[in-house]
Amino acid sequence: MKIVKEALAGTLESSDLLVKVAPATDEALEVVINSEVLRQFGEQIEKVVRETLGKLDVEAGLVVVEDKGALDCAIRARVQTAVLRGVESQDLNWSALS
Repeated sequence: MKIVKEALAGTLESSDLLVKVAPATDEALEVVINSEVLRQFGEQIEKVVRETLGKLDVEAGLVVVEDKGALDCAIRARVQTAVLRGVESQDLNWSALS
């Protein structure tokens, strides 16, 4: 999937996160994570984000995550939602979202 516009998903409430996606300027995939628990869970957050992007076949774009202590399931859901809003595609591979 190719991200064609900026999109957001989530909130900045406690135990949630805000995910912003934007088109790539150089056809690279850049993931930026800001979190209150970055030192303890930064690697896990990035792993979940990158796995989710991989399942959605996102190869380029900017993904910014503002985490407030969200669980892995919330991270996956917010990344999926932001990407789906940013790609403007009607042909979705729903099985990739499980």
